[in-house]
Amino acid sequence: MNTLTGRIYLQLADTWAITRRNLLRYIRLPQLVFFSSIQPIIFLTLFNFVFGGALGNAGAALHGKYINYLLPGIIVQVTLFGGLQTGIGLARDINSGILDRFRSLPMSRSAVLAGRTVADTLRNVVVIAIMLGYGYLLGFRFSNGIGNAVGMIAILLLFGFAFSWFSAFIGLSVKDEETAQLAGFVMVFPLTFASAAFVPPASMARWLQHFANNQPVTFAANAARDLALGLPSNGAIWKTLLSTIIILVIFVPLSVYYYRRRA
Repeated sequence: MNTLTGRIYLQLADTWAITRRNLLRYIRLPQLVFFSSIQPIIFLTLFNFVFGGALGNAGAALHGKYINYLLPGIIVQVTLFGGLQTGIGLARDINSGILDRFRSLPMSRSAVLAGRTVADTLRNVVVIAIMLGYGYLLGFRFSNGIGNAVGMIAILLLFGFAFSWFSAFIGLSVKDEETAQLAGFVMVFPLTFASAAFVPPASMARWLQHFANNQPVTFAANAARDLALGLPSNGAIWKTLLSTIIILVIFVPLSVYYYRRRA
C-alpha cells in the first residue's frame, strides 16, 4: 500500500513539474495567451454584430438576445482551440529534442503528457474568463444561478481537457507542429460549424441535421446553455460527460503508447 501511495505521489509530482514548466512558458510568452483570446473575441464580435441579424433569428426567438445563444457555443470553440495547442506543443517538443531529455530523467513518461494537458486546461480557464467578461459587455447574462454557471465552466473545461488528449494523439502521430496544427483544424472546423455552437441545427440542410444533432460539440454547446440559461437540452449534460469519458478512455492510452514509441 505504501508502495502504491509512493508511486501515486511521484506521478502527481512529475505531472505538476511538467505542468509548471508549461505554465512558466505561457508567463514568459504572454502573447500566446493574448492571441489565443483575440481569435475567439473576433469570432464573437463578427458573429454577434455582422451575422447576428441573419443567423440569430432562430436562436433569438428561444433565447432572447442572440449573444445568450452564441457565447456558450463560442466558449466550446475556445476550449477546442485551446486543446489543439497540446498536439502542436508536443510536436514542437519532439522536434526540439526536449522529450529525449525528459526520457533520460527518472520520471513517469505519462506525466509528460498529463502535465501538458493540465497546463493547457489551466490556460483555457484564463481565456474563458476573458470571453465571459467580454460577453457581459455585449449583453450576455447567466440566468440559472451561480452554481450552474460554475458547472458550465467546469463541464466545458473537462470537455476541453479530453480534447487535449485527442490533440496529443495527433501531435504524436505526425512529424511536425505545422502538420499537427493543420490536422487539428481539419477536425475542429467541421465539428464546430456543423453543430449547434452558432445556430440551431434545425436551420441547416436536412441531410446535415442528423450529424449536427448527434455529435460532441453540439452536446457541449447545449449543455452549456442548459447550465447557463436553464434551457431544456434533451440530456445534453450527460451526453457531454459520456462523450468526454469515451474520448479519454480511447485517447489517453493511445497517446501514452505513441509517446513511448516516439520517445
